[in-house]
Amino acid sequence: MRIFFAVWPPAGAAHALAQWAREAQRSTGGRAIEEAKIHLTLVFLGDADHEKAIRAASKVKATRHSLPIEQAKHWRSNSIVWAGPLDTPPLLLDLFKKLEFELYKHDFALERRPFAAHVTLIRKARAAQSLPPLPALDWPVGEFLLVRSSLSSVGSSYDVLERFPMARGSK
Repeated sequence: MRIFFAVWPPAGAAHALAQWAREAQRSTGGRAIEEAKIHLTLVFLGDADHEKAIRAASKVKATRHSLPIEQAKHWRSNSIVWAGPLDTPPLLLDLFKKLEFELYKHDFALERRPFAAHVTLIRKARAAQSLPPLPALDWPVGEFLLVRSSLSSVGSSYDVLERFPMARGSK
C-alpha cells in the first residue's frame, strides 16, 4: 500500500487549477493532473503501515490557514509544471514539521530534503516561453489527509484513509 499525507483543495479551487493546467498544457505538452487528484503532498511514505501512520498523525496539533497560489513554474529536473505560494506559509510549514516529527517518533524513514510547498499540475511537461496567469482562488486548509494511492492499468486512484481536522487559529 503506497500512502501519503496531503492537503486537498476545495472543489472550486481544484476546478480553477485544473482549467489553468489544461490551458498551460497547450504550451508545455505533457499530461495535466485530473481535477479530483489535485493536492499538495506533505509527506510521502510509500509502502508503509497505514495504521501506524494514523496513530502518528493523530498526535499532530495544527492550525487552520490559507494556502496562497501565487506562482507557477516548470521544474526541468522532474519535468513538471507546478503552482504554489511564493513562500511556504508559516502554518503550513508548522504542520509539515509536526507531522514529520511524529512520523520519526513512530519509526518511519522519511526523505531528508527541505519541504517545497507545491501542487503538481502537469507531468512530463517541457519548458514554455511563458505560462498563463494563475486564477485568483481561495484554498483554505482546515484538515490534512492520509491517502492510499493504487496503480492499475487505467492509472492511479486515490482513496482517503483518514482525515485529520485542524484547530481554528486564535483571533
